[in-house]
Amino acid sequence: MGWWKETIDIVKVNDPAARTSLEVLLTYPGIKALAAHRLSHFLWRHNFKLLARMHSQFWRFWTQIEIHPGAQIAEGVFIDHGSGLVIGETAIVEKGVMLYHGVTLGGTGKDLGKRHPTVREGALVSAHSQIIGPIEIGKNAKVGAAAVVLSDVPEDVTVVGVPAKIVRIHGEKDGPTIKNLEEIREESYYSSKL
Repeated sequence: MGWWKETIDIVKVNDPAARTSLEVLLTYPGIKALAAHRLSHFLWRHNFKLLARMHSQFWRFWTQIEIHPGAQIAEGVFIDHGSGLVIGETAIVEKGVMLYHGVTLGGTGKDLGKRHPTVREGALVSAHSQIIGPIEIGKNAKVGAAAVVLSDVPEDVTVVGVPAKIVRIHGEKDGPTIKNLEEIREESYYSSKL
């Protein structure tokens, strides 16, 4: 009962439209998808791969949210609306993450092994954002609606656009020095080698 209560409470804190626990339990597809994923993921980890995939596809039909049973999703994740949301097999979603409808945590089709994103604690991923490849969305980062993110996003920044660019750092506008994420990643790489 603890998981249900915590998950319902998270919805009520983050969604002003949520009035009662019963309403959240009965009408929020994100709650159902996350609960179903817990069983699918259990089956996946215990090598019932086909059964896990069948179970996840059944719930995809009912919730319009597709979560691969191999994805690792922490407690305390909030999926708002959720329709059209896709989370790939090797994705990792940490506690306190908020995901909106139409979000894709997908792969490029070229990578092997870890090929889906990692979304760190407290990050917010807005509607129809596409986060592609084995990249990391940093702690408390925000991804704007319909952004296409192909590179790591540092913690505590806001990114928007196609391709995604940093527009805020620690909540402050970056002014005229908005940088492409590739430039940030290159700078971080080279500074770490000094």
